[in-house]
Amino acid sequence: MKKVVCYPHPALVHPTKALTSIDKKIHLHVGEMIETMYDAKGLGLAANQVALPFQILVMNITGDPNQKDQEHVFINPVIVEKKGVQEGDEGCLSFPDLFQKVRRAKTVKVQAYNLQGEPVEVMANDLAARCWQHELDHLNGIVFISKMGPLARLAARGAVKDFERKFREAQKRGEIPPDTEIEKVLKALEGEVNEPGAKNGAY
Repeated sequence: MKKVVCYPHPALVHPTKALTSIDKKIHLHVGEMIETMYDAKGLGLAANQVALPFQILVMNITGDPNQKDQEHVFINPVIVEKKGVQEGDEGCLSFPDLFQKVRRAKTVKVQAYNLQGEPVEVMANDLAARCWQHELDHLNGIVFISKMGPLARLAARGAVKDFERKFREAQKRGEIPPDTEIEKVLKALEGEVNEPGAKNGAY
């Protein structure tokens, strides 16, 4: 199982790379991501939340590991249509216990690939649409605090500074590598998966 990284970990603002193939490594990463999502009580998880720089997200809008029919893996997802507006409380596994109101589209249409490399299209409403937009932001290196309105951002300011302080203190203690080292690892991972000649489910 992987560990969810917390803000301001560099992976969270590191735009992910589109996959050009689906190989054994990707299947292993996906399995660990699903396990991590359930362990963290999340409804969705983007790859860079576990320091993987790939356009992969896993989702189960019920949050129930027993409802396997609601468990999905999406690769290279893109929102192609948004409709309506909804505003509600939103949280993030990379910002533990921080919840603030965020405005999102009420309905989204998403195009992606499944783990077999087959194209899929999804229409999502309400909570599912919110989850999609939240996770797609992650894959683009956007964290949800940047989507808050002015009042919500002001209310969250103390918690955000606390996340930053704890992260830097952990780095000083050697529990988390320096930002430069993390970036090197992310770049190395990108090269491993998208290397020329990768096979199995290319698209």
